[in-house]
Amino acid sequence: MTNRVTELLKIEYPILMGGMAWAGTAKLAAAVSNAGGLGVIGSGAMNADQLLEAIQTLRKLTDKPFGVNIMLASPYVDELVQVVLRESVPAVTFGAGNPAKYIPTLKEKGIVVMPVVASDSLARLLERSGADAVIAEGMESGGHIGEVSTLVLVDKVVRSVTIPVIAAGGIADGRQMAAMFALGAEGIQMGTRFLATVESQVHENYKSRILKASIRDTVITGAALGHPARVLKSPFANHIRQLEAKSPLEAEQILVGSLRRAVLEGDLESGSFMAGQSAGLIEQILPVEKVISEVVQEFFQTVERLCKEVLR
Repeated sequence: MTNRVTELLKIEYPILMGGMAWAGTAKLAAAVSNAGGLGVIGSGAMNADQLLEAIQTLRKLTDKPFGVNIMLASPYVDELVQVVLRESVPAVTFGAGNPAKYIPTLKEKGIVVMPVVASDSLARLLERSGADAVIAEGMESGGHIGEVSTLVLVDKVVRSVTIPVIAAGGIADGRQMAAMFALGAEGIQMGTRFLATVESQVHENYKSRILKASIRDTVITGAALGHPARVLKSPFANHIRQLEAKSPLEAEQILVGSLRRAVLEGDLESGSFMAGQSAGLIEQILPVEKVISEVVQEFFQTVERLCKEVLR
């Protein structure tokens, strides 16, 4: 596949890995890059030294382009940006805010900048600030979310900017990829689908919960705290939802470390298993290469089928 996204990132397929804290390891990112997509290290839980180690580990596993995701809510954001600059990381995605002040310096170094956006207004602002592309992420996604569905958001953002738009949020197969391309997107980002892979290092309990989930098995926690996140249903998630309305401070304290407990320990009692609604579409744990090849194959089959139906 060749389009503006593949040419910009020098990758084979316009498929990006979501920037997932704790779960976005060097091993998983390298597997995505080796399979022709863009693997992305999730630095959300890292300090500068940890990110440097992850980048060095990844470079031992692949010579393909890769990216780093930086959460603007991180207390180490300035230090993380400096690591990215020193290491000449090929691409950076940003989440949880407006990264406009970092864009000029990154672009001077030749680094591709692709912020995640949840609105058309932020997309326009970041285009003016020099972003190379934007990732329009709808509320179907796992983890921290906005308020607009992927279908509506991608359509609006594509109409609002001239730079490439990458669709994200609830995407796990080739038919959905074709739908996003029909809206004008030139790439997709997947997170939950890559969690349920052989190379993913999340706990087996995490993978099992994704396989067992239906499309209605996610809930939103943290809405009353100002940082809504989509997670798999559980007694812990229900407890947080009830507690945040009565005692926000206590809910906030209990949430600290809950994603780490889910990813590393598979803690079914006090872990937050972040996942998108696409969890209900995932039925197998597959190697990353198989996931990407199936998505691409189904994408082309869907486009071909639609062309035949329209043109017959």
